[in-house]
Amino acid sequence: MNGIVLVTGASGNVGNEVVKQLVARGQRVRAATRTASSLPFAAHGIDTCAFDFTDPATFGPALAGVDRVFLVRPPHMAKAAAFEPFLSAMHEARVGHVVFLSLLGVERNPIVPHHGIEKRLKGSGLGWTMIRPGFYMQNLSTTHLADIRDHGVISVPAGNGRTSLIDVRDIAEAVAVVLSENGHLNRGYAVTGREAITYQDAARILSQVTGREIRYTAPSGAQFARHMAAAGHPRDFITVMRGIYLVAKLGMAGTVTQELPRLIGRPAITFEQFARDNAALFGSPASAVPASA
Repeated sequence: MNGIVLVTGASGNVGNEVVKQLVARGQRVRAATRTASSLPFAAHGIDTCAFDFTDPATFGPALAGVDRVFLVRPPHMAKAAAFEPFLSAMHEARVGHVVFLSLLGVERNPIVPHHGIEKRLKGSGLGWTMIRPGFYMQNLSTTHLADIRDHGVISVPAGNGRTSLIDVRDIAEAVAVVLSENGHLNRGYAVTGREAITYQDAARILSQVTGREIRYTAPSGAQFARHMAAAGHPRDFITVMRGIYLVAKLGMAGTVTQELPRLIGRPAITFEQFARDNAALFGSPASAVPASA
């Protein structure tokens, strides 16, 4: 493994952390992004490239000298077939190992695009590893942050289902281990948080940490879709999110495994720790209602 590791989605929640973890392990990294968000990487001496799954002209420069790839599905790409050109390009470039950021329980969930991407990757002739995490804690501090920060609510259609929420820092460390060591080819790892909690639990913990009242509203799928559309999210993204939360609502997202600690050599970060680390983001604006004593 003497070549470069191409990290797609390098400006995203997981990709950004993967870049940091690989660099810390002495790996040669190329950070691929669609926009000028690659500039911070360049400022730290990390190789960068412009990359777009829908633009084959970007494939050659991105893959030059690359022997491993961290593959992340962009939120706006909901069709597995759209990845075929890049899978072919990686095969032609003789990439030896592709680590795909998939989804916990994807084998039983054909609704989400990760299911089809896994099938295509397995049939591509490329060496692969599937990292299948539970739902990210950081979705609460990014996608759903405005609802929590400005309105004091977690508004996701997960019902009373439990979810083994995982911190992206743990996912990134697992990815970096797999990309830096031998012995992981053609394997799938279901990586989860330390425990499965409901979003009611998440609201309670955030309330305790921030000192303000945060409620879980448990909207229906249709209510959630309308809310997300009003916030400007594209239809395909909303559809994928509804599918993921439906898995939680049906009680299928609460699996807790030990594969993460076996990979990274330590226990997973707890939701309480995530909440403390990000308390300032969730902090109460002037109009927020303080938590009850």
